[in-house]
Amino acid sequence: MADELERWCLVTGGRGFAARRLVDMLIRYDMYPVRIADTGPDIKLEPHEEKGVLGQALHSGRAQYVSMDLRNKSQVFKACHGVEVVYHMAAPDSSINNHQLHYSINVHGTKNIIDACSVQNVKRLIYTSSPSVVFDGKHGIFEGVESMPYPAKHIDSYSSTKAEAEALIIKANGMNGLLTCCIRPSSIFGPGDKLLVPSLVAAARKGRCKYIIGNGKNMYDFTYVENVAHAHVCAERALASGGTVSKRAAGEAYFITNMEPIRFWEFMSLFLEGLGYKRPKTKVPVFIMMLLAFLIQRIYRVLAPYGMRVPHLTSSRIRILSCNRTFCSFKANDRLGYRPLVPLQEALKRTIESYSDLRAEVYLKSKGASKAAACLGNGIVADIFLWRDIKLTIGTQLILCAFYVNLVSPGNTMITAISKLFIIGSVFLFIQGKLPDKLLGCSVEKISEVRFADTMARQTALSLVLSWNCAAHSLKSISSGSDSVLFIKTVSFLSILALVGSVSMQSFFTKVLPFSFIAFYIYEQMEDKIDGFVQRVLPIGRSNPNLESSNPYPDKKHEWYTWII
Repeated sequence: MADELERWCLVTGGRGFAARRLVDMLIRYDMYPVRIADTGPDIKLEPHEEKGVLGQALHSGRAQYVSMDLRNKSQVFKACHGVEVVYHMAAPDSSINNHQLHYSINVHGTKNIIDACSVQNVKRLIYTSSPSVVFDGKHGIFEGVESMPYPAKHIDSYSSTKAEAEALIIKANGMNGLLTCCIRPSSIFGPGDKLLVPSLVAAARKGRCKYIIGNGKNMYDFTYVENVAHAHVCAERALASGGTVSKRAAGEAYFITNMEPIRFWEFMSLFLEGLGYKRPKTKVPVFIMMLLAFLIQRIYRVLAPYGMRVPHLTSSRIRILSCNRTFCSFKANDRLGYRPLVPLQEALKRTIESYSDLRAEVYLKSKGASKAAACLGNGIVADIFLWRDIKLTIGTQLILCAFYVNLVSPGNTMITAISKLFIIGSVFLFIQGKLPDKLLGCSVEKISEVRFADTMARQTALSLVLSWNCAAHSLKSISSGSDSVLFIKTVSFLSILALVGSVSMQSFFTKVLPFSFIAFYIYEQMEDKIDGFVQRVLPIGRSNPNLESSNPYPDKKHEWYTWII
């Protein structure tokens, strides 16, 4: 054990996201040796932690790890022995819908902490609460202040038990000389978070981040993780100051934000764009989403006994994503001396840079070209049919429409249509060649020559030779009668080719082409689902197991919007 005469600071839930940053900050400030408490049997450091201040502090004895379950009173008392200040940050995952779990940890665990602080002569207790303790899940909050009462009914068990624990902490202020306060950080983000950005990226890869719920103008307060850690230090310093400062700071709750409210959907879009994904643009009215959620809930009630999963789209989550949630940090500034260390734009930049492994280009490179793109040759044709270049796709569609109206709909044969196309092209080139170099003050570009580059010509010739040799080899294999699979594939391909060849020009332009522009795009967007369905119906092969999951953290099953609670 450490020196009995030296007073420690204890961080419960010390391996959590925000707690790790606080531990790092406390070690660097070197005001107290740091005791890290969490549920794991021992501490497992990440590579950057082993070489950083935490690894050095553990090695030198300025930090130590203790395994502790808040529900085990003896473990809590042991962890609080010799402690001057407790940062109580431990809490269950807010996305877990288990009232008994939340109550046992948030309420009973907090009671154990308070009892241990009282018996072990702990001087200061700072509790990490949540802004959701004043949120009813229905009505938005704009510039919320700490005097707001708790709602009659909370949105979930996490929020209600957090409110109950917060009330216990405030009531415990002054007990046997113990000074307490509560910190309510709003929507924490930053490097190292395994919820917000990873799950947001996973949703974007599945095409779930294209829509804005509501008008997109709802405002939110977000807090960079380093500022959250700084707020805890400010609270402890204020409580330790003595005199009027301590009295004004103690027994109170404080909203902590970056003090820079921003539109919720703009914040999400900045993350997506920063990592190379498209920002959501299509706005869907709230009442439509509420109606959809109601229908899904009805269907779930019927099909739940047959294995239907709990739907993510619920009315409460729709309200959360479409309402205002901003809070005033003036009280924290006035009584704790809190000001954000890192402004919002810099915080966004740091966070985006820390997730370079989740960038769109990295994902696409690891996954390789989609099957739809490979089928279309991974070139300009793929760009057109997969809508990668909107201007090119729409331009191509207009040209095809003009071709159809002028050359196909009159009933021309293929040869006649192509001949007329060449005639039109020739007339255009002839007129373009007769035009002066400048017309009405504008330069006229001349087509000096139209020819294949040598490299392109060689590649085209090589492709033709390879195709011919491949076809000849296939015919040789079929003639030997030893490859029945190749025979079936060849017959099937020729049958499809004959079917396509029998389609009239009008049907091709009015049915096949429009369908192609839709089918290839949909297949690329839902490739995994379509392939999975085909494999279940027709078990004709297995996909690459390394590419099956688009979730960069498969052990995390929550959706990104649960992080704002």
